[in-house]
Amino acid sequence: MAQLHFYIPDKVAEKVKAKADHAHLSVSKYISTLVKKEVSEEWPENYFELFGKWEGDPLRRADQGDLEERASFD
Repeated sequence: MAQLHFYIPDKVAEKVKAKADHAHLSVSKYISTLVKKEVSEEWPENYFELFGKWEGDPLRRADQGDLEERASFD
């Protein structure tokens, strides 16, 4: 497994540590999870099973109003 070394601002490091603690993960594992999500080329697990599963009220497009009049380029 590759090991990376990088620098981040102290304020960002504090936030990363807090989020890792909240997720009950080590900082290394937390960052690894973020990186895997960011560079993954795979669809999330069960992604395609969600299609057609909406159970709420029917989705309706809001009124779009009238088209605006734009100046001509002529």
